[in-house]
Amino acid sequence: MNVLFFVVLGLYFAAVMAQFAAAAFKKEKLAGVSWAVFIAAFALHTLFLVLRGAIARRLPMSNQFEFANAFAWGIALLLIVLRVKVKAGWLSVAAMPAALLILSYAALQPREITELMPALRSAWFGIHIGSAVFAYAAFVLAGCVSLRYLRMKKQGADELQLQQMDYLSYRLVGFGFLFLTVVILSGAIWAEQAWSAFWTWDPKETWALITWIIYAVYLHLRLRRKKEAAFLAWYLIVAIPVVLFTFAGVNTLLPGLHSYA
Repeated sequence: MNVLFFVVLGLYFAAVMAQFAAAAFKKEKLAGVSWAVFIAAFALHTLFLVLRGAIARRLPMSNQFEFANAFAWGIALLLIVLRVKVKAGWLSVAAMPAALLILSYAALQPREITELMPALRSAWFGIHIGSAVFAYAAFVLAGCVSLRYLRMKKQGADELQLQQMDYLSYRLVGFGFLFLTVVILSGAIWAEQAWSAFWTWDPKETWALITWIIYAVYLHLRLRRKKEAAFLAWYLIVAIPVVLFTFAGVNTLLPGLHSYA
């Protein structure tokens, strides 16, 4: 399993390097090679998660190593869907490194397979944590789209292209916001069952709520057209550190009931 994990990490790294080289030297064939390597990495990554889940006899998302793996996998999956559905090949330049960085963080975590803590043995486990994977992945990709938006705006791209990128980031935030809402609601129900309280102001709960509010504000501003698209693009980029802090920083710096996650 360790060998498979580092093979996956190495393939993601190779795909990112090839993508950077393709972007720098304008080589379409090299971009195709990068994408092929990335797909191979994703396939092996999926195999790794399936095998780990089979060995552990549970969903492989119970600790920081496993959740970071799932997070990186979620980013890769959404990137593949976006490339297929909306031909967003340009997103690879930012999204591939994002998946690699999250997986690199996972490589720094303990990789032992452990038994689930009693509080985690619930039917809510998959819904709560699985929803967090897709919420965080969508928010990160929305930030990646925003980076592209600002770069294209600086280069004087046509307004239609900019509108399409703005709309894509909005759709990604809407997708992530829906899943983060599921995370908070399912977590509250699960907390009542496990700890006899729907809300305890645990650091993880608090920062999940802060993240939810930040993206709720974005949706309000976007729907009411109160700010320009460039401002909203910067907003989504600045929001990414909050997502990452909720994902990893809380567990490291603010121990609480979720410290095992």
